[in-house]
Amino acid sequence: MPRSAERPPAPILFAHRGGRAHSPENSLPAFEAAIRMGATGLESDVWCTADGIPVLHHDRRVGSAWRRRPIDSLTRDRISDDVPSLEDLYRLVGGGVPLSLDIRDPAVTPAVLEVARRHEGTRSLWLCHPDRSVLADIRETDRDVILVHSTRIERIDEGPERMAADLSGMAIHAVNLPEQDWSAGLVALFRRFGLRCLAWDAQHPRQIDRLLALGLDGIYGDHVDRLVDGLARRRATN
Repeated sequence: MPRSAERPPAPILFAHRGGRAHSPENSLPAFEAAIRMGATGLESDVWCTADGIPVLHHDRRVGSAWRRRPIDSLTRDRISDDVPSLEDLYRLVGGGVPLSLDIRDPAVTPAVLEVARRHEGTRSLWLCHPDRSVLADIRETDRDVILVHSTRIERIDEGPERMAADLSGMAIHAVNLPEQDWSAGLVALFRRFGLRCLAWDAQHPRQIDRLLALGLDGIYGDHVDRLVDGLARRRATN
């Protein structure tokens, strides 16, 4: 199993969009606050500007309600400073913090990897996409990044075991499912193929507690305080 597929010693608590329950989503203050509150990973979506700068924003478009424009049609200097660049985030937190990025447009990947390499962040970079072929292409470009297949149980037409075997054979490291899709059986199945298990949209304490009890490797949520409190409760009972 490659180094980047090894399980972390504790589940990574990913602040979804920087922990948008506490601060404006995908903003530098949100990312900074999330780390201060105890998040052990950060999550965002990445797009490229017309001049090739990766920026962190959930939607493809920016601007006011009446003048929204695609990010890839604008140069960086025409986008508000409220939308941080990936470079801005690395300068803030460094390259050692686990950073999970949804690759909304595969064309952004080379620019993302270039920035991550400058900050020695590739080994802590988790790149997520629902298309396995996109992840396989990234694997050919960089062997250090952690590749995450984001999907739902209802979309696994060939069944979880066949999918797990395919992902393992393609050197894809992790599966990310919505929290309600996870079960002990699924965790055991994916682990058998050396895959990490991640869950997104864990917002309530009962959801977080259930996922921690299942032994997931990473949990994404808007509420950093709830994630941190859940892990503390789990450790107190073990």
